Amino acid sequence: MNERLILMGVIGKPHGVRGLVRVNAYTADPDALAEYPLSDRSGRRFSLEWLHGNVAQLSEITARGNRAITDRSEVEKLTNTELFAPRAALPAPDEEEFYLADLIGLKARNEAGGEIGSITAVHDYGGGTSLEISPGGLLVPFTRAAVPVVDIAAGHVTVAPPVEVVVPS
Repeated sequence: MNERLILMGVIGKPHGVRGLVRVNAYTADPDALAEYPLSDRSGRRFSLEWLHGNVAQLSEITARGNRAITDRSEVEKLTNTELFAPRAALPAPDEEEFYLADLIGLKARNEAGGEIGSITAVHDYGGGTSLEISPGGLLVPFTRAAVPVVDIAAGHVTVAPPVEVVVPS
């Protein structure tokens, strides 16, 4: 799996005894999760059919076709499995929009245009998104004030970190 994968959802707890499962979707429209080709980190492929709320019937996609997972014990083993889709399967973002995953690998420049590193990770722990810039592991809040320019096409962002953030020279 060389293609960039985007985290789209996570398999949650079983629902009932017939293999149904709760799924937490990270898509803007949770129903859209069923439209993507989904796989886990190891490459095991899945499809899902929403039944109600966040409850779905999972199927594993094998060489022989789709195999519905109807056993609670099997579904229990999938709890907390992350579901990914290839970046190419996602729709193109609108102008002035982008996927956070597209930031990884971009060069980070200071306001004078000097390169300070590359974005190696995007973190979001619930209190706001931050960008990790290496070398040095610099963490910068991903706000318009701290990152005033994002130019995906040119392959860089401009970083104006708050005074509390020490930028290695």
